[in-house]
Amino acid sequence: MSWFGFGFNGFGQIIPRARGSAGVKVLFPERLECCDCDVGQTRVTRTEKEEQLPAEHCCTEIRATWSRRAVVHRQTGDVCISGFAASPSNQNACTHVPATKGCQDALIGERYLTASFADKIECWDIGGLSSQPVWRMELTKTDTAALPLAPGGYAFPKTPFYRALAPQICAQKLALGTEHAVLLSADGTVYTWGSGSHGQLGHGSVESQPEPLAVEGLRGLPMGDVAAGGWHSVCISAGGDLYVWGWNEAGQLGLPSRCLRAQAEHGSAGEAGCAVVPTRQEGEGSEVFISIQAFPALLDLPEESEIKKMSCGSRHTAAVTCAGDLYTWGWGDFGQLGHGAPRSSDQPLHVEYFTKEGLCVLDVVCGSWNTFALASERAASFE
Repeated sequence: MSWFGFGFNGFGQIIPRARGSAGVKVLFPERLECCDCDVGQTRVTRTEKEEQLPAEHCCTEIRATWSRRAVVHRQTGDVCISGFAASPSNQNACTHVPATKGCQDALIGERYLTASFADKIECWDIGGLSSQPVWRMELTKTDTAALPLAPGGYAFPKTPFYRALAPQICAQKLALGTEHAVLLSADGTVYTWGSGSHGQLGHGSVESQPEPLAVEGLRGLPMGDVAAGGWHSVCISAGGDLYVWGWNEAGQLGLPSRCLRAQAEHGSAGEAGCAVVPTRQEGEGSEVFISIQAFPALLDLPEESEIKKMSCGSRHTAAVTCAGDLYTWGWGDFGQLGHGAPRSSDQPLHVEYFTKEGLCVLDVVCGSWNTFALASERAASFE
């Protein structure tokens, strides 16, 4: 299986900019490379009758931000970074971070890299990865929760680097947006807090919330996963249904967007020259547009697909179905939707590249303006 990337490549975080054909926009999925070797070194195939291999079997994981991509190597227990670097001469290089040797997980931001180990969590300024950590937390017992979760709280990419959570919240996963946080508890309850300026908290208003508050609109519906975009939020129910809320300016919720329709009607190429997919019509001669969706809304994907993985970028969303298909929607100016053109869409669209190449998508990770997908061959026997 291998990782593929598409979308914003301004700092070579998908394809090295030194390569002649590499540009700022990667419109079709490209297989990733890392330190002269493939990202995702495990080559796995399967028969059609066999169950899909879980994404956890891949020996690498991707973490992404606006200007960088971090690869967490599970087998060697270290991290390498591609994209923007402190030194312009190294901007196209994939750089190993020796200090992360033996790490179990990592979290990358625009300024800081955080890594968790069996006995500690450490955070470094990316401009000085060879220096001492700017923050460290000693662990007294093995904690299996994925970053940014930490014992009793969570790591944060800005000071203060550690923030506590109420002890009664048994956190299972935490996703950080630009100005808000979405937490999934062990019993499937979703909590949100932070800025609510675009309805991204799901509490029915645009008011901020300083402390974690359960999303009442999802009460009684156990959730299995959560994700946070720039100013929108997404979660998957235990049954594979997708719920969305927050800002929909670029169609990132998969709901009708007035902005996209206006651009299409006036022949505008959209933001920075992108083509636009017209919004859906609701009823004959009438249209309903959603700018802010302050309550969770159920989003139906084509063919009533059941969702197993999803991720959010700044203003786009991606979801993987149980059948191994990838759907994307929202802002697509840099090709982050993977449809071969810089276009936006307020409807979930199937990324046909993987199907045409006989690939089954297992996982998806969104950077702010790009997307990374883990895929394996669909129809062949295990080697």
